[in-house]
Amino acid sequence: MKSTCMSPTNFQQCLNSLPWVSHGSVRGLAFNVPSRRPHESPLVSARTFSSTSSRFNWLAPKRGHNEKNRKGRPRMRTGGSTKGTTVVWGDYGLRMRDHDRRIAAKQLQIAADAIKMRLRGQRYRLYTRVCANIGVYTSGNEVRMGKGKGSFDYWAARVAVSRVLFELKGDLHEQIVRDAFRLAGNKLPGLYEFVRKGDPPVMGITKVKVGTTLEEMQRPRIKLPMDITADRIPATTPP
Repeated sequence: MKSTCMSPTNFQQCLNSLPWVSHGSVRGLAFNVPSRRPHESPLVSARTFSSTSSRFNWLAPKRGHNEKNRKGRPRMRTGGSTKGTTVVWGDYGLRMRDHDRRIAAKQLQIAADAIKMRLRGQRYRLYTRVCANIGVYTSGNEVRMGKGKGSFDYWAARVAVSRVLFELKGDLHEQIVRDAFRLAGNKLPGLYEFVRKGDPPVMGITKVKVGTTLEEMQRPRIKLPMDITADRIPATTPP
């Protein structure tokens, strides 16, 4: 069988079709050599899988908006839990201090960009403690009530009170980190405070400091005297 690559034109086309040969012209017996090392395989190896997980997108869930989420409210931990109120991975953090709210993914991205812009050129690592996994659905302007919930608009995150949003770790001066978190807090709705690693946790809006126990916080705020408390006990027989 006659080969299709015998003529110079077909031979050049065959060379150009090979993935490991750089394109060039064929003049006589001179042609471009393969741009690979001798110990490498002539075929381009492409990994179809990776042992490491892909980068987590904290501004949108992986599942997408298949089902419509209700508006809901952020969880208020009243059972004595202080989860998410302290700095875990970094050295400094940004914590919400006024009340819970729903923050859009675009606002979180703008705040993160403000931190990166302020710390440009520094060696640090930024940790995000919240993720935008709640879909917000809205109807258009001048639309009558009813006719369903509306179409998907944007992703948002339910942030509870005293929740840490961002953490920073690196060889940075504290005043520089304060300034970066100040710029980020100005981009976000609500009031925020600067916290360090090792600061006391917060239960609701009360900081659990030295001398404040969980049993004392679960008791009524007003401590009544013993005689007033005893008078409130119902009696089976008249005095």
